[in-house]
Amino acid sequence: MYRRVAVVTDSTACLPAQLTDQLGIEVVQIQVRIGDHTDEEARIPVPELVSAMRANVPVETIPPDPGAFFWTYGDLAAQGVQAVVSVHVSGGLSATVEAARHAAAQSRIPVHVVDTHTCGMSIGYAVQAAAKVAEAGGTAEKVLQTAMRRYDRSTELIYVDTLEYLRRGGKIGAAAAFLGSALSMKPLLTMSDAQITPLDRVIGADRALNRMLDIAIKRAGTDQVDIAVEHFDALEKAQRLLRKLRRGVPNVRQFMLTQVSSAIGAHVGPGALGITVSPV
Repeated sequence: MYRRVAVVTDSTACLPAQLTDQLGIEVVQIQVRIGDHTDEEARIPVPELVSAMRANVPVETIPPDPGAFFWTYGDLAAQGVQAVVSVHVSGGLSATVEAARHAAAQSRIPVHVVDTHTCGMSIGYAVQAAAKVAEAGGTAEKVLQTAMRRYDRSTELIYVDTLEYLRRGGKIGAAAAFLGSALSMKPLLTMSDAQITPLDRVIGADRALNRMLDIAIKRAGTDQVDIAVEHFDALEKAQRLLRKLRRGVPNVRQFMLTQVSSAIGAHVGPGALGITVSPV
């Protein structure tokens, strides 16, 4: 289908490939390096990454080269697209948005590059909503405003078994205040001011997850929302969280259960869980 406006994002949006294909969303891949091997994150099996992390093999994430964005924008222009809205992970966590801006400056069609100041399905839901507006023939301005409205209102809640992986990757931000806590203390985190920041800390994993659940239900309120439960190598716990959210949130348009991208998983570590609350 011909579209005047195309939507581009990066792989930290955590959207299933079937959905991006269906909505015509272009996804530029972040790279993951495990030891001496580097590849696009979509090509790295999660079990391989988890095994490497648990064995203390060095793991690093690498933002896309500006050329990857340049060719993506160029291909869209060749298809007749008149403008692009390019929506990306927080610049406080990755240089991805800077690579997109560099490529946008050389594009022969207008490219509106957006730093969402967040990550995960807060981006995913924003991109999904923007792509639907584009599909309906919306202008670049309307597509852009739709994306911004969604991620601005979204809440990203994050549970990690340990802060060690965030520390290794240098993504810990203000959550560094939790380092040195007793092993029984489990941190709850959120995205604020483009960084991963502390939200609460609770004794024991089960209590921490129940606390995250309570916060998510309160943030959802009675307004219509989309809710995603995200995990990295923690499917059973994610499924339990989803069942409790189904019972606790009265007005949900869409539930989604998804494994986070390997680029996010490389920083939050095995056992991490997240809840995204995105008002419609």
